[in-house]
Amino acid sequence: LGAGAGAGGDAAAGWSDARIERVRDESSQLAGAPDGAGYGRLNPVPTSALSGHAFHTYSLIAPDGSVEFQWRHNVVGRRVYAEGTADAALFLAGKAADRAGKRLFTMVDLLQSGAMR
Repeated sequence: LGAGAGAGGDAAAGWSDARIERVRDESSQLAGAPDGAGYGRLNPVPTSALSGHAFHTYSLIAPDGSVEFQWRHNVVGRRVYAEGTADAALFLAGKAADRAGKRLFTMVDLLQSGAMR
C-alpha cells in the first residue's frame, strides 16, 4: 500500500509507514502472492529477476473501501539502473568539461538534454 508523507506518515490523514506491505519471501514473489488486503494480487517476479527487481504497487483506497485507484511499476533486472548511472556520469563529465555554471543537476536535466543512450 502507499506510504504517507515523510517518515512515519501523516496520522491525521490515516497514513502510516506500518501500512506498507513488503513481500520479501521468495516463493511469494514468484507466485504473485495475495497482497494481504484483498485488493488483487501482486505481479509474479520472474525467477531470473529475483536477485534484482523492483515490483511496486501503489493503492489509494477510499476509507469505506468502495473505491480503489492503483498503479504499478515493475523493473526486471538491474541493467536499466546500471545504464542510467553510466548515462548520468557521462552527462556530469560533459558538464564539468564545459565548465557549466550550474553545479546541481537533476535527472530531469539529464532527460531534457537528450543524453540518455
